[in-house]
Amino acid sequence: MPSLTALITVYHRIDPGELAESLDSLNAQTRPADEVVIVEDGPLGDGLRRVIDDYLAATPGARVVRLARNQGSGPASAAGLDTIHTELLARQDADDISRPERFEKQLAYFEAHPEVDVLGTAATEFRDHLDNVVGVRTLPGSHQEITKYLRINNPISHPTMMVRTAAVKEAGGYRAVHHMEDYDLMARLLRDGRIFHNLPESLLHFRTSAAQFERRTDAGMFAAERQMQRNLVSYGLISRPRSWLNLVIRSTYRAIPKAFLQRVYGKLFHR
Repeated sequence: MPSLTALITVYHRIDPGELAESLDSLNAQTRPADEVVIVEDGPLGDGLRRVIDDYLAATPGARVVRLARNQGSGPASAAGLDTIHTELLARQDADDISRPERFEKQLAYFEAHPEVDVLGTAATEFRDHLDNVVGVRTLPGSHQEITKYLRINNPISHPTMMVRTAAVKEAGGYRAVHHMEDYDLMARLLRDGRIFHNLPESLLHFRTSAAQFERRTDAGMFAAERQMQRNLVSYGLISRPRSWLNLVIRSTYRAIPKAFLQRVYGKLFHR
């Protein structure tokens, strides 16, 4: 079976209890990762330090990459990626929880489908505790559907992603695109001819909050949307007129009053 690294980035605003749950879910895997890389994105508080130190002491193969200052998800992910040499890389956010069978099922799919380079899954979104399920986020499954969908939105739920490490490095790794580092990476992987697939089964519990929707509508998002559309054009994935249409559609979505944004999100992505 291919070698696997799980990569998590942590910064000072992560809740220590949520990080502990996330890390515990990695150790509960029926087929654990061969190594776990935790990137500390800048200085952390005492609570997070204790959680990470306890995890390192209890988990063979776990290690830390420390950054002197907070740089954001893209640079932090890039710093971790530079240290990884296993065949496959699995992502998880520091406040999400993988189901015990996640890695085993994704690895089995890679073994059965050697042509696939990028593999995501559905994700069960919850708030506060696992029993408070908001919905199940699903995205297009086949490579053909994903290719079409990527022209307007990210086709892979990043915390569920398992990917061939060499493919990510050959695409240029993670880059700093505000809140869209993962979408930009997926676009470059598609540009390079990589094959995508999404499993319909939910293999991750994805934590949601009001702050998540605040980030989607913050002041820097329009500039980020504009940069992302320029990137899609430069990668040869969409035309310039299509980029302007995308910018209008995506900016209109973000302009929806916050009281209604969650309802619209649920209609678009939940089953």
